[in-house]
Amino acid sequence: MTAPACESDTWNAPASDESQRHSYAVVLPDRPPAIYGSGPVRFHLHFRQPADYERFLAADIYTAARDFIDGRFDVRGDLMSAISFKASRPGTPFHRFKGALQTLASSWQIESLFQSRSRARWNIEFHYDRSDELYRAFLDSRMVYSCAYFLGLNQSLEDAQLAKLDLICRKLNIQPGDKFLDIGCGWGALLLHAAGRYGATSTGCTLSKPQADHAWKSAHAQGLTDHVQVETTDFRNVEGCFDKIASVGMFEHVGRKRLHQYFAKVSRLLGPDGLFLNHGIVRPQSVRDGPESRFLRNYVFPGGELAHLTDVLRAAEDVGFEVLDVENLRPHYAITCSHWVRRLLSAEGICMEHVGRQTYRIWLLYLSASSLSFQDGQTDVYQVLFAKRSSRARHLTREYIFKRRPDRS
Repeated sequence: MTAPACESDTWNAPASDESQRHSYAVVLPDRPPAIYGSGPVRFHLHFRQPADYERFLAADIYTAARDFIDGRFDVRGDLMSAISFKASRPGTPFHRFKGALQTLASSWQIESLFQSRSRARWNIEFHYDRSDELYRAFLDSRMVYSCAYFLGLNQSLEDAQLAKLDLICRKLNIQPGDKFLDIGCGWGALLLHAAGRYGATSTGCTLSKPQADHAWKSAHAQGLTDHVQVETTDFRNVEGCFDKIASVGMFEHVGRKRLHQYFAKVSRLLGPDGLFLNHGIVRPQSVRDGPESRFLRNYVFPGGELAHLTDVLRAAEDVGFEVLDVENLRPHYAITCSHWVRRLLSAEGICMEHVGRQTYRIWLLYLSASSLSFQDGQTDVYQVLFAKRSSRARHLTREYIFKRRPDRS
């Protein structure tokens, strides 16, 4: 068997040609726009006064990001090119040094060593319990808030997210009657897919009540309430024994120093011959915390940390897991985030109405910068399939992943 056919399976990151990415215009009141660089103008920077432009050039990346969300300047045109431009000119040596010290100081938190359940809940509520209208503005109809899986470069986000849900269920070899646990289930798309398409008895946990309510309503609408259970609880509180477990976009909230406890808990929940798929963002070994880490901690993901793949594999193996399969979906996340950015831009009015200008700009900046980070190889996202080393859940090849399943609808 072979992988599903697609229009094109070759992905090339956009060229980093300076003249194409960094030709820009500076717009100040009562002055004609000043054009810098050669080639087509990719973006316009609008400032209220010359001092704001001078501040922008001198500022470190974190300060420039904060000024953008506070409305000190506007970007019209290609926001990702504007972010790339600023990254190539990260401010004066003094401001860079000052920003590096502040980033280092912000990384020293007690939470890196210990995270209470109440703090974990607060972190999740900070990020997810915004208006659901914000997420509806840029997510697909199933509200899948993680990397999609594109079978072709022209595939829609809707179809790519469905392909991702299917890929996870196939890697886990979910069979009718399997007890399936989704750790950090979000709005419930994977839960419902595993139950409705593959016949699993699905349990999900999330710390966000709006997410749990949405998942339960969706289960009711699809007639799956007998096969789906949603718990608003910390994954550390979940009990039971499951045949298959998935964790998608959740373990980034765990923290590097708590990975051992995380995998130990999953191991206790997984049956002796079960399979566990961990889907999450990591950093290449050479990448360390920078101003973008400080921005994410302060404005987007408080308590979040990105580990290295070696940290993940070591922690999992320490508690008795064996690695069966590893796949890097980095290009897919670059494309996913670019879809989200386009949707956010087209829904500016709705977002401003429901969450206000600052939150809208935070999400726009965070998703745009994330797309660039995946595109440039500064961030990776891996699906790692595990089994207990004593498990009999083995396939000689990966062909089972690509076998077509009968439609249960």
